Amino acid sequence: MALIDVQLPNSLARALRLPKKSPRRQQMKVLKKLLKKARFTEFGQKYHFDSIMMSRHIVKSFQENVPVFDYSKIYKEWWYKTLEGKPDICWPGKIKYYALSSGTSEAASKYIPVTNDLLRGNRIVMVRQLLSLRNYQDIPVKSIGKGWLMIGGSTDLQKGPGYYEGDLSGISAKKVPFWFSPFYKPGRKIARTRDWSQKLEEIVEQAPRWDIGFIVGVPAWIQMCLEKIIERYNLKNIHEIWPNLGFFVHGGVSFEPYKIGFEKLLGKPITYIETYLASEGFIAYQDRQDERGLRLVTYQHLFFEFVPFDNKNFDTDGNIIKNPEALEIHQVEEGRDYALLISTAAGAWRYLIGDTIRFTDKEKSEIIITGRTKQYLSLVGEHLSVDNMNQAIQFVSEEMNISIPEFTVAGIPHGLFFAHQWWLSSEIELDPRVLAEKLDEKLKSLNDDYSVERKSALKDISVKVLPPEIFIDFMRSVGKEGGQHKFPRVLKGKMLKDWQSFLEKEKVRVHY
Repeated sequence: MALIDVQLPNSLARALRLPKKSPRRQQMKVLKKLLKKARFTEFGQKYHFDSIMMSRHIVKSFQENVPVFDYSKIYKEWWYKTLEGKPDICWPGKIKYYALSSGTSEAASKYIPVTNDLLRGNRIVMVRQLLSLRNYQDIPVKSIGKGWLMIGGSTDLQKGPGYYEGDLSGISAKKVPFWFSPFYKPGRKIARTRDWSQKLEEIVEQAPRWDIGFIVGVPAWIQMCLEKIIERYNLKNIHEIWPNLGFFVHGGVSFEPYKIGFEKLLGKPITYIETYLASEGFIAYQDRQDERGLRLVTYQHLFFEFVPFDNKNFDTDGNIIKNPEALEIHQVEEGRDYALLISTAAGAWRYLIGDTIRFTDKEKSEIIITGRTKQYLSLVGEHLSVDNMNQAIQFVSEEMNISIPEFTVAGIPHGLFFAHQWWLSSEIELDPRVLAEKLDEKLKSLNDDYSVERKSALKDISVKVLPPEIFIDFMRSVGKEGGQHKFPRVLKGKMLKDWQSFLEKEKVRVHY
């Protein structure tokens, strides 16, 4: 426990750049640092970074000179050059690593630049999060010095012409610092395995040899791993093999839909720690026990802007307009949804990451993730967010004492009007009509717009219940098995068509 309670020496505090000032001042410092580092790049020269830095109002000048980019725009205009091996495009030097990310709304892979500066910033934030455990009460002290089972992408990265590509988790694990190696599981050999099923089998095989204190990963795949270990060794719960397991560090999706099923695998309570780690950088983390909000990383390697997620700044398909209203951190309001623009130490500039957030505590810069710009359902103005969906699923799960680890929703035609189609996963057969009624009533209480539209153009809500393996098999069929991949909560376009085709082929296996 000494690691947690010890007072940090000033030199270490400076090295970790622990925050001392207001979030606005921290963000100004970060922006100046990013501009200074990238001022001699092609991007910095085109958009006059030197002039911006000399401006009396740096943020305003930055916003006036640099346009907003989504992935397609910044790739077509800038990032494609880095894949050709050209240096000093959006960040100094050549880009040696790319995180492959498809998000959850598009099928094609995105190539997100990853630099040593970005990875260094991520590691500093990870240490900062670990140190925040001193704020927690009754934590399992024995767990802190035990192994960290980190289940992510393969560290055997694919080689491109002059660069390597893979999941950010695989890139990060490949560059694990030497001092962390004794704690890191499953170890470098297993981490290199590309085949997810084989990797899972090797983890299960080695499980009795490890003393695990932390597990890190996306909830769905961690749960699958624990279930296989329990089944293989005929255990009552995972603590029979890992008695010191005390922490689950998770992110990527809301944990609440998984919680009931996950806790059935445990022999005693553990501490949950949520993170917001995207391919573009470490954005936020939970630093207070039992708090829903995550603290934004305002002091390190990311500069944030916040675009109100409304009809003035986005079209009905979730596409951002050319010159949106972009706010600084001191200008935001609690309880309002914003799309995130980030500028990073890897050459993303005013980049629309695709996530929407809401401030729960402006003073502490604490946020929750409410969804994605293209994963809201608003066929007729119901403005249903992923956060609304997660809360409704949690309510139904607790009221009926059932586990619904996966779900997804789509908007479909209903005569001349529209309806919402839900697909829920469950190990047991459930009455779809009861589920639909309970979800509908909860969503009406959570969302006034939804309640109004249910009396108008949103004519129906229906539910289909599927075994959990259907969701897993679909992800495998589209090449998104394991690692960082998560099932999209809202299906549209090609992904919806692929899902419907898959279900048609697998109809003999469904419950409904």
